[in-house]
Amino acid sequence: MIFENLPTAPRSEELLDKAFSRAARAGNAKGGLEAQQSMLTVAVNITSDNLENVVTAWPDFEYIDPFYYELADAIVDVDALRQSLSEVTWASRQIEELGREYQSKLRKTEPDTARKHRKQAFARIADIMDEIKDDLRAVGDARDELKTLPDIKPDEPAIVIAGYPNVGKSSFVNHVTRASNEIAEYPFTTRGVQIGHVDRDRVRYQLIDTPGLLDRPEDERNDIERQAAGAIEHLADTILFFVDASGDCGYPLDVQLALRDELADRFGDREIPVLTICNKSDRSTDVEADAYMSVTEEDGVDDALELGVEAVGHEPDLPSRDA
Repeated sequence: MIFENLPTAPRSEELLDKAFSRAARAGNAKGGLEAQQSMLTVAVNITSDNLENVVTAWPDFEYIDPFYYELADAIVDVDALRQSLSEVTWASRQIEELGREYQSKLRKTEPDTARKHRKQAFARIADIMDEIKDDLRAVGDARDELKTLPDIKPDEPAIVIAGYPNVGKSSFVNHVTRASNEIAEYPFTTRGVQIGHVDRDRVRYQLIDTPGLLDRPEDERNDIERQAAGAIEHLADTILFFVDASGDCGYPLDVQLALRDELADRFGDREIPVLTICNKSDRSTDVEADAYMSVTEEDGVDDALELGVEAVGHEPDLPSRDA
């Protein structure tokens, strides 16, 4: 996942303490004018290089997959994050320029005056770092938020499982993947997003259950949830919408179908099929559906999965004739 390995962004005070303490040790190892030059070099390199590393570790938001862009924007406000990263870049370059300016001064003066120039340089470095302290904190906070995103791969075909709570979505994902999957937590919902995988004809399919996003009408979601649901549009290749015709889930059938129709309208604009799966068919089949199944009875489950796989229409990569 593109945000998983982002390094921790240092706080301004921490980075200054590190730079100045190492500069002091470098100065103690030398004497006279050379000591002042060495101290300045160390302080400039540590601050400038660390700031540059903070920025270059981040992906270029102009080129990341739209799914991850929308998801990141739902959590941290990408425009604000990019502005903070730009400010950190500015600071890194300013400190580099300051280092060149003061090294030139140090080469043309006596040790006592050089010491004054070096102290001036340190004060200006501290001023620059103070100017971006809020930006560094914002970058660090964004990193902490985004690193928790689940490992969803936009380049792999995705079958999104939707429907009201208690209609059997998670049970279906667990059943067809033959394991109780790990739960990946989105920061914008109190419940976990469940991700399972199945292989068909050498193609790996992601099965994604999205509680808190696609299990209630859009007007009942908060702003972050609505934007995150929008990110799913960039990811989904097909939607399996689960209904419980018996109503045992706690939601009337007409309410469930209204949510299905809302999703069909939304995803239909991107020509993403929305298929109706009637779960708990051992209790009721009183609904027109694309497939009927019962997870608890292990009846029709694989057929429902195959329907989703076929709807994706993903052709497997075949070996070259020249291979």
